[in-house]
Amino acid sequence: METTVVRCAEGHVFNTATFPMQQLGSDRIGPGRLLRCPRCARLRHAVPVKTRKH
Repeated sequence: METTVVRCAEGHVFNTATFPMQQLGSDRIGPGRLLRCPRCARLRHAVPVKTRKH
C-alpha cells in the first residue's frame, strides 16, 4: 500500500495510507480531501505535499 504525505488546513504534515483522486464525470473535484488529522484529531481539508526528488 502506498502512502502519501499531506498537509491539513492547520498546516500539520502527516502520512496517509491512501489519497484517492476521484472524478465526477469529466470534471475533477480537486486535489484536496477531508481527512482526520492525527495532530488535531479533527476532520480537515488536506492536500498532497509536493516532495523534492534528489
